[in-house]
This record gives sequence, C-alpha cells and structure tokens, in this order.
Amino acid sequence: MSKNKILIVEDNTVLLERLRNWLEQDGYEVFTAIEEPPARKIIREKEPGLVLSDVRLPKGDGLELLEWMNGNNINIPFVVMTGYSNVADAVKAMKLGAIDYLVKQCGIENIRQITNDLLRKSQRRTPQGNKFRRKSKAMQEVYDTARLAAPSDIRMLLLGENGTGKELLAHYIHAHSERKDKPFVPVNCGGISETLAQSELFGHVKGAFTGADGNRNGCFYEADGGTLFMDEVGNMPMSIQATLLRVLEDGCYSPAGSNKRIKSDVRVIAATNEDLELAIREGRFREDLFHRLNELSVTVPPLRECPEDILPLAEHFKERFSEELQAGIVAFDEEAKEVLLRYHWSGNVRELRNVLEFCAYLTPSGLITELSLPENLRTAPAAQPLTLAQRTRAFEKQEILRLLACNGSHLEGKKKTAAQLGISLASLYN
Repeated sequence: MSKNKILIVEDNTVLLERLRNWLEQDGYEVFTAIEEPPARKIIREKEPGLVLSDVRLPKGDGLELLEWMNGNNINIPFVVMTGYSNVADAVKAMKLGAIDYLVKQCGIENIRQITNDLLRKSQRRTPQGNKFRRKSKAMQEVYDTARLAAPSDIRMLLLGENGTGKELLAHYIHAHSERKDKPFVPVNCGGISETLAQSELFGHVKGAFTGADGNRNGCFYEADGGTLFMDEVGNMPMSIQATLLRVLEDGCYSPAGSNKRIKSDVRVIAATNEDLELAIREGRFREDLFHRLNELSVTVPPLRECPEDILPLAEHFKERFSEELQAGIVAFDEEAKEVLLRYHWSGNVRELRNVLEFCAYLTPSGLITELSLPENLRTAPAAQPLTLAQRTRAFEKQEILRLLACNGSHLEGKKKTAAQLGISLASLYN
C-alpha cells in the first residue's frame, strides 16, 4: 500500500476531475472510478493509501465498497463523501470503519485540505490491534493454549462468534512462533468467488483466463515461510475445499494456468463461526478437510462471558480513537459504565470497538455519558448470566484443549489425554 496513492470513486465527473487535479498538484498519484466494480479492481491492483468515495453511485455504492474491503481484510483508510448530509449513512460508515465522512457542500478546497490532513495522519499511525491483551480468566486460558501451541507448526482451528477477535489471536500465535519474522497473510475464504479461488489462493500466470493480463502471486506464495490465516473457512465453496485439501496433503500447489509445482512452506491457521460438525452432517463441509485443519482447536469466548474485559477494552478503544481522531475523550461517567457492563454485546469486541469510535466522533464534551452511547445500548435488556451447566462445559472444553496442547494431537497424545481425564478415547472425540 502506497501512502502517495489516492483512489477517488465519484460519478460527478466535474467534481472528480477538479479534485484529481488539486490532489495531483499536491504530489499524489490519483486513480479514479465512477462505479464500485472498477474501484474494487483498482484497490486490488494499485493498493492506494486512501480511498475517497461517494455513497451513491450508478452501480453499487461507497458503503458496499467499504463492506467488501472489510470482508476481504483490505485495511486502507476510507473516507465517505456524499452530497447528502445523511446521519444514518454517517453512522453506518463509521461502524464499518470509515475514518471520516465528508459532505460535498463544504467545498472542493476544504475537501482537498481535509484529504491532505487525513493522509498525513494515516502516515503517522502505527498498528495497535495487537497491543492490548485481555485479562479475563477465560481469555487467559485461551492465550495459554495458544502460547503452548505457537512454537510448533500444528494447524489450528479458531472457533467463536463473529467479532470475538479470532484474527488477533492468530496474530498472537504467529508472533510467538518460529515464523514471527516472516509474513502473516489473512484471507477471507467466504469472500472468494468460486471461479477465481485458485488465482486468489495460488496465483495465476498470464493468459490463464480472460482478464489475466499478467502473472499474479496468490496468498500461499505471499505467506511463504510465515502464517496463512484463513478466516471464515466454514463458508468456503466445496470445490475450493477439495483443492485446499490436496495442497494440505501434498504440500505443493500450482498457479492457475501453470503445470509448475511449488513447494508450500506455510503454517495454516483457520477460523470460523460456523458449526463445522453440523456443516459436515449437512454436506456443506468436507470431513477430511476438517480433520486436516483441526489438529488443535481453540474457542474464543464471546465478550458477554468475559465481563471483566468490557471496561478495560472500552478504555483501550477510547484512548486509541481519542489519539487517532484527536477527539479529546477524557473518561466515562458511572452511568455509561453501567450501560456497557449490562449490554449483551452480540457483536462482541468488534461491536464495542464500533461503539467507542461512534462516541469519539459524537462526544465533543470529552466525557462519555449514558446519553453519548447509541440508543440500542441504552434500551437493551441486561445480558443473562451463564448457567452452571454452561460454565461447567466451558471449563471442561478448555481443560481438554490444554491437555491436548501439552500431549500433542496425534493418536498417542489423544490416548494420554483421555487417560488423564479418566474417560475413553471415544468420549474424548465426542
């Protein structure tokens, strides 16, 4: 990604050309599109440092483009620009991760100045996602299991609801592995089209298919020597599952349109919020692939099961957005804290992050009160506490995973784990 490249997605050609001329005078390389599909292609091929996009377009819209980028783990600063001062669009854009929302009526010179400021600010940013470590007992057990498994090349399957932080856990595992100095490459398996799957994962050579104007390296090549994080693996089409299985079994792959066999030196960490055992029974997921990916599984608990993490995470995000957005947020009052603690957080850590970003934009006083929070938080009923049976099951699962991490996931390790737990091997599998 180049900080000196900007993509403008705008169907008002007069505004588009004026803005491009201004920004080119400021020394930026500017790419343009008037619809969403060509914008996606530019993002893939040119990797701009900033996307400035209209909301309403002849085909698609800016929010759909931002959702597509999120789904494909494309982390490029995104600014939504529209001729309509629509609060609903503004809130949705910020929840999706847009770094700003501009109204065209503010004038071309102001848009130019704001864009320059945002680019300079993004150049000073450093990644912050991995700096915060949660302290709840449930998450400490997850970290302990991950730390034990990290030095090996064991394939891990990370389970849990959307927004619980499975990708951050994969980063943690990579950072504590022997591959930490090599690439960490995330790929959203649910967002890969069936027709382009081989190209996305394994690359292609020029002429492999219509539109293949040159050679392209796939995710396996980019992750060579490091870790490939395959998110949403439960949504992968069956034909792609068969191809992936062959690569995991053989340790080699071929780019689309090529007979060349390339040796793969990649550790695979997969993640899903799907019930894969149910998917296997329903014929939506291959059982043999499940066993290849699931040499060790770790379940990331939902935020509602880790209430002691809520306020520390809120403080973390408050400080992060206060610095990034220069919002000057000072503190939460007691009523706001009570709302955060009683809310059920169905969207987990990701939802909490979005709420704090929302507050950072819309809390000019610097003090987050109950009224500063979104209405759905203030009016939601309190989360139900876990039952004793749920707590017991969660403890049993973590203990099994801990012993498997110590003993190994091979047959002898599983037998030893079953013996230590005082159960049969069949009960352990169940």
